[in-house]
Formats: sequence, structure tokens, C-alpha cells
Amino acid sequence: MTDQTPLWHPHSFSIDARSGKALEPLADESGFEVACQLLEKGGLVAVPTETVYGLAADATSPAAVARIFAAKDRPSFNPLISHLPSLEAAKAHGQFNEAALRLAKAFWPGPLTLVVPRAPASPIADLTSAGLETVALRVPDAPLMRALAYRLDKPLAAPSANRSGRVSPTTASHVAEELNGRVDLIADLGPCRVGVESSVVLCSGDHPVTLLRPGGIATEALEAALGAPLIKAGTDDQAPSSPGMLSSHYAPSVPVRLNATHINAGEALLAFGPDLPEGSAHAAVILNLSPAGDSFEAAQKLFAGLRTLDRDDVSGIAVAPIPNEGLGEAINDRLRRAAHR
Repeated sequence: MTDQTPLWHPHSFSIDARSGKALEPLADESGFEVACQLLEKGGLVAVPTETVYGLAADATSPAAVARIFAAKDRPSFNPLISHLPSLEAAKAHGQFNEAALRLAKAFWPGPLTLVVPRAPASPIADLTSAGLETVALRVPDAPLMRALAYRLDKPLAAPSANRSGRVSPTTASHVAEELNGRVDLIADLGPCRVGVESSVVLCSGDHPVTLLRPGGIATEALEAALGAPLIKAGTDDQAPSSPGMLSSHYAPSVPVRLNATHINAGEALLAFGPDLPEGSAHAAVILNLSPAGDSFEAAQKLFAGLRTLDRDDVSGIAVAPIPNEGLGEAINDRLRRAAHR
């Protein structure tokens, strides 16, 4: 591992929609081969997905997965999501009941993680799943991640590419700020399209289908695909069954104050919509996630916005109220964890 992590700038490319296989010209590019070789040798490669940048490693290698935990300073009881190129590949690692198949067919590839019982023959390392009898699987709408998993013919464990508990990265520069010297290669494909992590749904045996973490798919859309309401889980700081369930997470270095209807002098304002809270003129700096009040636009800008406002010259970040509609539920979930002290 070097002090200065090299950047790789992949050209745009396409993949086979069903399998995840990379099509020309990516398969012959040296950068892709270097990334594959690093992953095969137990290395760490930061790879963008449609949600955030992930810190990818071979999910079947305990040593490689241990490097993820060390690089992130992440507690080992917090499980990781394994990324696959296709639903067919995912079936080799998890047991999909009717609900899981319905959701996978509706939203994969996409920002949905399914927590399902581990398949008996799956080689996913116990450390990846934190010793649980379930595995967290996702087929991302991210050609590079899927192409790497297809080429290696292995699931790629890939939590967000940042220090544990910090704000998630949505650009390659965010990854470099957080993990420079702790990762072997950063693939720079520009900003992530969705901007918040995947929705995580538990589909296991006789348990009710449960939303473990709201994310890049609106809960209403998940329920419409299921034809039934979801049970919603709370936080779990002792034995989380999914990433993103710790009460304190995504945290800037300055305090975060939620549902602010009045801004104090010296605070930064994270605004939403056309109307600003009372006292906004006293804010040290203002960043509006979506002047139009669009939750999808706000989700794209959330983590970058928190990073921008996390400054030494502000006393804290005041967050204007954000409706719990569309991706607003996922945004408010991240903000509650960012505000937890």
C-alpha cells in the first residue's frame, strides 16, 4: 500500500445486462486488468456504484475482508454487503424466498440490498457477514462493480469507502480524503447518481419482510412491488443485521441540529426547498439540497453537502425540515444518525 493512492479513470463502457460481463473496449484496458489483479491478490479497490463509492475486496477471502475493516476502522460485528453481477450469481450465495425474488426482479440491478439466509455452499467469509446465518447481497446498477465481480467470478464486499462513522463518499476525491494510503486503487467515474446508500430489506424464513435501512428506493415503491407493507426496524448498536443500523453514523465533526426552524448566528444551514428558516441571514454559510424541494435531487447532494458544511468556522450544521416522502425517509434516516452524539 502506498502513501499516495493511484487514481484510475475508466472510459465509459457497456456490460451485458443479464450477466454483468464487460463488453469491449473495457475488457482489454490495462486499468481493468490491474484492478482485477489487485482484487485477486487480496487488495482493496475503491469502486463507484450508483449509490456511493464502495471499498471493494474479495468477499470470500477473510484476509481481504479484514483489510476492509482495518482501512475503515470499522467494528467487526458490523456486516458487509456483497455485490454480485446478476441475480443468478446471487442465488449461489443466498436462499431467496418469494418476497426476495419479487424484490430482486423488480429492482435489480439497482440500489437494493437483500438480507437472506446464506446458501449452504456459499464461500462468503464469515467475517463478511459478521458470523450471521444471513448474507447481505446486492446487484448494483454500476457497470464497473458488476464487471469486476463477473470477471473474478466472486462476490465483492464493498462498504462505503470512508472511515467508519464518517460521511459517505460520492466522489473519488472524497475517497482520497478519507482513505489515501489505505487503499490500493481508486476508480474515478465522477459523482454517484443516487447519492445515498441502498435500501436494505430482510427476507428470511418465517420472519416478516422488514426494512432494515431506508435508502435509494422509496419505501412506497418497495411496498408496491411486494403488495404488502414493510415492517421497519430500528437501530442496533450491539449486533446489527445490516450495515447502516448503528445509531451514530455518517457524522460530520461539528454538531448537527435537525428540523431547524430558526438559524443561530455562526451555524451553517443545510436547506431544503424554496423557503428558508427564520434567521437564515445570520447563517455562516447556506447550502440548499434542492431549492425545488425534490427529494431525489437532495439525496444526490446530501453527503457532499454535509462534507462542504463540515468546517472549522461554523458552530454546527442546522438542517431545515425535510418531508418524509420519496427519498426523504432515507435522507432523514442518515441525518438522524449524523446528529446522534
